[in-house]
Amino acid sequence: MKRTIVGVAVVAGMVQLTAVPAQAASASDPVRALQAELAPGRAVNLRATAKITYPGDRVVTSAVDGTVGFGSRGPVASDLGQTVQYSDKLLREMKKSSPKETEGLQAGPVRLISSGSVSYVSGPVVEQALTIADASHVRYGGVKQPPSNLLVEVLDPATLKALVAARTSWKDGILKGAIKPAKLAAASAPFASRYGTRFKSGKISYTLYFGERGLVRRVAVKATLPVSKTTVQVESDTRFTDWGREVSVNLPLRGDVIDRAEVEDEVPAGVPGIWN
Repeated sequence: MKRTIVGVAVVAGMVQLTAVPAQAASASDPVRALQAELAPGRAVNLRATAKITYPGDRVVTSAVDGTVGFGSRGPVASDLGQTVQYSDKLLREMKKSSPKETEGLQAGPVRLISSGSVSYVSGPVVEQALTIADASHVRYGGVKQPPSNLLVEVLDPATLKALVAARTSWKDGILKGAIKPAKLAAASAPFASRYGTRFKSGKISYTLYFGERGLVRRVAVKATLPVSKTTVQVESDTRFTDWGREVSVNLPLRGDVIDRAEVEDEVPAGVPGIWN
């Protein structure tokens, strides 16, 4: 069987990482520092948490751990594991509307290997379908690249530029700011594609922590976003490590993958997890 090679994704158990000298960039120019890291074969590791609070004390939280690989303009591939937990009230409602998916998400982490607009999913949420098909991953096509942070994609130069420009303070490597969702949507393609562009209200507050080379080492965000006729509270915190890694990775064998369309009655309609 033919094996597909992608030099910027990461697959558990098949990763080869070696350090790569980082290009110098001004610590006072985070956008330039980021752009110096954007090249095929380079990556950054991350750990992220997120919390979404819906009206009526309905809460979903998640933890993400993995690696994001770069192209010349930003993230192009990733290998991420995510766990999801629901508050009791939301869990009861989810079990009524999506019992199989909810049970699978509660049972264990979702593993998502993404390259371009294709994602390969494994974990308890799709385990039954994989067992029946004798496969290791379910392939989802036409999906968005999972974000490194649920609210602001600081690995995207245009997004980072907008956040730096909207700062309210910047001292000792810590930048704080606030931005309206409509303004961020106009500047950030990742935010607009995930949340839309028609915002009449809402607020996003953030704190960026920079390392010695001007690269983001942490981003903490809190937001109030309008959804339909109500609002939701979103919090997301991401920490980045091991900037400048070089990765060489193999995607799952074609014979070990089943397309979502072939098992659509047994798996979620969209990529499972809080990133969808």
